[in-house]
Amino acid sequence: MTVKFPAERPFLSLILPVLNEAMTIAAQLATLQGLQKRGTELLVVDGGSIDDTVEQARPLADLLIESARGRALQMNAGASASQGQVLLFVHADTRLPAAVDEQIRSAVAGGASWGRFDVRIDGRHPLLRVVERMMNWRSRLTGIATGDQAIFVRRDVFLAVGGFPELPLMEDIALSKRLKRIARPACLRDRVITSGRRWEKHGVLRTILLMWRLRASYYFGVDPQQLAARYGYAPGPR
Repeated sequence: MTVKFPAERPFLSLILPVLNEAMTIAAQLATLQGLQKRGTELLVVDGGSIDDTVEQARPLADLLIESARGRALQMNAGASASQGQVLLFVHADTRLPAAVDEQIRSAVAGGASWGRFDVRIDGRHPLLRVVERMMNWRSRLTGIATGDQAIFVRRDVFLAVGGFPELPLMEDIALSKRLKRIARPACLRDRVITSGRRWEKHGVLRTILLMWRLRASYYFGVDPQQLAARYGYAPGPR
């Protein structure tokens, strides 16, 4: 099925949730200027940074939004303020392929309601190669995408499923489950590159085991608030 959109909207809105990313935000946004010049709308959603993130991001974004802290809350706020026919959610430590907009356009034109990219983890530890292969394989097998894989979704489909569940953790998995009821994802083989900093900071093997335990606990119904506390994530006040 070929999908046609009204011409007055930009094709793609890139939504970037950030929190205290002053050390890297300007460099990351600079890499997205080519996408902007080709018509992609770039929205940065700050969750209450206490450094210079907002000041550095504002001149480089089409729109800067200040939101309650929490990745799901921030991404939903960005989606609400965006104009694009397709929404692309990108983490602050993720780098995109140069032709990401054209790849998404091709996937959507071919009938995809949503999708994600394969991922490569930036780091030298040999176990990271195993982690990325398992992430890509698991995602392709299960139809579940993680935020590290740059999830994209047609606006009408995103609205139909109610956006991201407002969870402190596992919001990407919960959204994938909602979207799977409509269609399986387009699994694009070009790779986004995500930082390996959380693995290297806390130990690669230790982080792998932690993530397995968290996902297993979520599968068996443990409260995401408890999982967020185990992960070390403390959401701010709404």
